[in-house]
Amino acid sequence: MEYSANLPGFDATQALGQLNQALFASGQVATPLDIKGRAHALQDWVIGTADVDRSAHGFVHVTVCLLSGRTPEAKQSISAALMQVLREQAYPAGVRVQFSVELRDMDRACYGKDARAGG
Repeated sequence: MEYSANLPGFDATQALGQLNQALFASGQVATPLDIKGRAHALQDWVIGTADVDRSAHGFVHVTVCLLSGRTPEAKQSISAALMQVLREQAYPAGVRVQFSVELRDMDRACYGKDARAGG
């Protein structure tokens, strides 16, 4: 998740938790531990042109990388659920916030993952 840094009071950790919950509730992820969320507040961004008041406009963009093989309908359902989570977050008064969700397919044949306990 990337978001403009002009959103005081936006709780990115809470939003990530709710996004992860919505993704898991979709039934398209085997286990909650397969979901990894991270957020980046961007200090440098431009919405529109130079004459647009940057302090009055912000954004939250979620990118989800899924292993390939899901139907377009399943991906649309995930996108809609995540968009709903974004709409329900608290945002500062006076800032018009744009929301977007992007789903990307990762090639199953080329994806690698491993985990181990530390120690």
